[in-house]
Amino acid sequence: MVDVPVKISTLYDDLAESIRSTKVNSDVVVASRKIVDTALKDGNTYYGINTGFGTLASKRISGEQLSQLQRNLILSHSVGVGNLIPKVISRLMLQLKIHSLGIGFSGISKPTLDQLIYFSDHDLIPAIPEKGSVGASGDLAPLAHMSLPLLGYGSFWNDDGTKIIDAAEVLNGHNLAPIELQPKDGLSLINGTQLMSAYGAYILEKSLSLLKLADIAASMSLEALQGSSVPFDERIHNIRPHLGQKQVAANVRNLLSKSEILESHRSCGKVQDPYCLRCVPQVHGASRDAIRHAVSVVETEMNSVTDNPLVFENGDILSGGNFHGQPLALVLDFAKIALAEIASISERRTYLLLEGHDGLPTLLMQETGINSGFMIPQYTSAALVSENKVLAHPSSVDSIPTSLGQEDHVSMGSISALHLLKIYENVETVLAIELFTAAQALDFRKPLKPGDGVEIAHKLVREAIPHATGDHFFKDDINNAMELIRSREVVNGVESSGCILL
Repeated sequence: MVDVPVKISTLYDDLAESIRSTKVNSDVVVASRKIVDTALKDGNTYYGINTGFGTLASKRISGEQLSQLQRNLILSHSVGVGNLIPKVISRLMLQLKIHSLGIGFSGISKPTLDQLIYFSDHDLIPAIPEKGSVGASGDLAPLAHMSLPLLGYGSFWNDDGTKIIDAAEVLNGHNLAPIELQPKDGLSLINGTQLMSAYGAYILEKSLSLLKLADIAASMSLEALQGSSVPFDERIHNIRPHLGQKQVAANVRNLLSKSEILESHRSCGKVQDPYCLRCVPQVHGASRDAIRHAVSVVETEMNSVTDNPLVFENGDILSGGNFHGQPLALVLDFAKIALAEIASISERRTYLLLEGHDGLPTLLMQETGINSGFMIPQYTSAALVSENKVLAHPSSVDSIPTSLGQEDHVSMGSISALHLLKIYENVETVLAIELFTAAQALDFRKPLKPGDGVEIAHKLVREAIPHATGDHFFKDDINNAMELIRSREVVNGVESSGCILL
């Protein structure tokens, strides 16, 4: 359907290529626009083109007022509140909107689309409040704020995303004049699911790496706790062949390869480990499968046309409901739960590391009493895991009618999107705490070496965070471990060493 399909795994390159393609080949955009221009002359009524919006769909608008209609649409719908969406996600919203409009079923005028492309090419990213969308008819308020600078209103982010600048000032600096929206332009701009899609794409792309990091952290904890490798035996997972479960078990086996620690206690007589170690493939794997499904749905959405009405090649202009965010709302809620569970089981492993099992010092320090050791970072993990339980409540089960009942069922997917980002950030922190806690515990297993993959990960953590012999400012450890995760240094380092991670 789309000449340049966008994938989550190559998100940023694909969007850049899509925008380049739209600039070079805009024939479908021009053809779609001609259909709208022709329709305006046939005397018929077309929703949002020569009528009011929502419950005002029955009100016919005269020809001389059609441009004002679109301008009023943007201004009246710019009622977002709350914090500003991070610049990186606002940029994705802009790029995804260009990508969708460039497919050629929206009837947008080329000057309006060209101005959006100019914004993208010059990193002029509109400042957009995060709240106000109910997820149908699309993300109206956020997309209206994204479109305000076309009219000379609103604000742009500065280069480093730390403050906002008045749109009129920025346009003047680029010798750009505000544009006059043509019939249907405003509706094409604000109907759509680009806030939900942008949040989903941003978080899911990061999650693909985070899930590998979770397997690494779990393997480090397993080695430090002298856990058994038996639960990761391929035969166990071949007879319950969920893909995610099999992938995680394979990852752990690869990470533990050539472990001296495992060999040292192979005949120790321990029968079974706690679930947070023994069931890593089943828990991490289920989250992987949920995220995989979410990726599939979000990729479909990113490569779809989600405004209304839609303009088809034979001249038909059809009103439908592609703007309804239900497909996204459900999978964003699913992703919330899946990621929250990764943090939940990680915190349990962190707790286990502190209990003094199998020769490890309690709280992972030799001298406690004067030192609290690694006690309190686990508190932080517990707090974040508990917060995630609240945030993981599905937003999609709620609906409040809008537009005087014309829009009587909405997805609330935008709330799912905002909560998903908070959950993701909490999961990053919980895994960061497990990462440096497991590294501390592994130090006490020397001179025995862990598996090759675990050893690489441990080395990378130690380069950023030294072994702790006494209490210190643990917040620095959390920040440094977070940076290791966000930079993907640990995952990339392990993979580049030859350890295969699925």
